Amino acid sequence: MSVRHALLALLSDGPKYGMQLRDEYEATTGDIWPLNAGQVYTTLQRLDRDGLADSDGAADDERHKRFRIAQGGSELAGWLRTPPGPAAPPRDELVTKVLVATRVPGADAAEVVQAHRRQAVELRVVVRQ
Repeated sequence: MSVRHALLALLSDGPKYGMQLRDEYEATTGDIWPLNAGQVYTTLQRLDRDGLADSDGAADDERHKRFRIAQGGSELAGWLRTPPGPAAPPRDELVTKVLVATRVPGADAAEVVQAHRRQAVELRVVVRQ
């Protein structure tokens, strides 16, 4: 499961503070996949470094910075449409994608499911041959 992409999805509807993102992530996933604050802030720093998100830069303390999506929109859209590999992840990435897609403006949760369905059918055909 990609915390990086889930945070981008949550930022897609407007700027947020790190703890706000953590709380929204846990609420979106039904509190079954908790995130610690360190993981959130480390991920936000990397998103900022990579130009996918940026902060208002108003505070020296990470806890008081608001982050917003920058160039991460296309990466987020690609992640939502890309099925995970055949190895089972420790957290079900499809469930996470569907949950966050419902919050991403313009994203279609049904299309996310359909992309995964197509991959599953293709894998089944390859296995039978």
